[in-house]
Amino acid sequence: MRPSRSLLLMALFLILAPLGGSRLAAQDGGAGSFEVSGVEVDVSARTAGAARLAGWRLAQRKGWTMLSRRMGGGDGTLPDGVLDQLVSGIVVESEQIGPTRYIARLGIRFDRSRAASILGVSAAFTRSPPFLLLPIMWTGGAPVAFERKSAWLDAWGRFNAGSSTIDYVRPAATGPDALLLNAGQINRPGRGQWRSALAQYGASDVLIPIVHLERQWPGGPIIGRFQARFGPDNRLLESFSLRVSNADALPALMEAGVKRIDAAYQSALSSGILRIDPALLARAPAAEEDTTVPDESLLPADVAGASEVPAVGLVVQVDTPTANAFDASQATLRGIPGVRGVAISSLALGGISVLRVSYEGDAATLRTALEARGWSVITGNGALRISRRAPGLPPPDVPADNATAG
Repeated sequence: MRPSRSLLLMALFLILAPLGGSRLAAQDGGAGSFEVSGVEVDVSARTAGAARLAGWRLAQRKGWTMLSRRMGGGDGTLPDGVLDQLVSGIVVESEQIGPTRYIARLGIRFDRSRAASILGVSAAFTRSPPFLLLPIMWTGGAPVAFERKSAWLDAWGRFNAGSSTIDYVRPAATGPDALLLNAGQINRPGRGQWRSALAQYGASDVLIPIVHLERQWPGGPIIGRFQARFGPDNRLLESFSLRVSNADALPALMEAGVKRIDAAYQSALSSGILRIDPALLARAPAAEEDTTVPDESLLPADVAGASEVPAVGLVVQVDTPTANAFDASQATLRGIPGVRGVAISSLALGGISVLRVSYEGDAATLRTALEARGWSVITGNGALRISRRAPGLPPPDVPADNATAG
């Protein structure tokens, strides 16, 4: 039978891609699909390309049978032409290619809506609210989150989250991610700080999968001790250990850990254990309206008839050469009387960050308060730009003292 065009295109993709132990996916990224992993094939043909195509064809058949069993349909089979239309992607977990032989372990992704109609199951499934994913790997006695690439981050990046009931929000590990999401953050239970961080990623709560790696000797066995944690209180949901015989199997160890942790989160979601922390959704309660009319004759003359000063939103640009400079600017603004809140609009370490300040007053009053605390302030374009004043320099609006001693 002549191979279908879709199968040939996927084969061409992998032939041109680097071979070896890497995990490669053809076509879609896994969203909206049923995935069957661990499909093993061992076939021979006249050429290496023909053996690979035959291996993929066999993997499609075996994968469909495995999916049918999982969905309660028994040992179902379909013609190759129908399977070509159902398969949306093939993932190479491992493969060995010889002149006439192809040995591989593959993952098969089937289009969810089409496969569900054939299997007689619903294509829709309930997903959780969005959870921010904060993976942390301990190795060499130090934690790594988004500060640099790691095998743990790579494993979560390869994970097919489209087949999970958990709606993972996976940061891109760029920009301020390393500053906002690190191992220290999980030990800060303050809900206000968590609400601010979650709002920047469009998430409702946080999931914290952790792995501690223990290397027996260089290149030798590796033990991974995994923990599934969640929430601002860093609650432990499940823990387990996995082991591989050598360092080359580290990616397989990580992928097995990811799948088991995802299963733990899904189980906790269905049982009601994994749910949004109410404190993350809480807002300051609105004050009940006081309908009592005060007797102004009993109030001092400067208070009678006065109303609460409304807060205005002001844009403040801050020179932030370092993270400490950024923290210092926020601390200063929050310490000024009349400042109700400080929100981060954009963060640029080594450049100019932008803050949104809710202030009971005007820009001129805020400028005076900042200058009194040792900051240089420039007003323009509807915003304030502040920076630390160099030691020993007078404020910019103070005229030079040219008087000589008598």
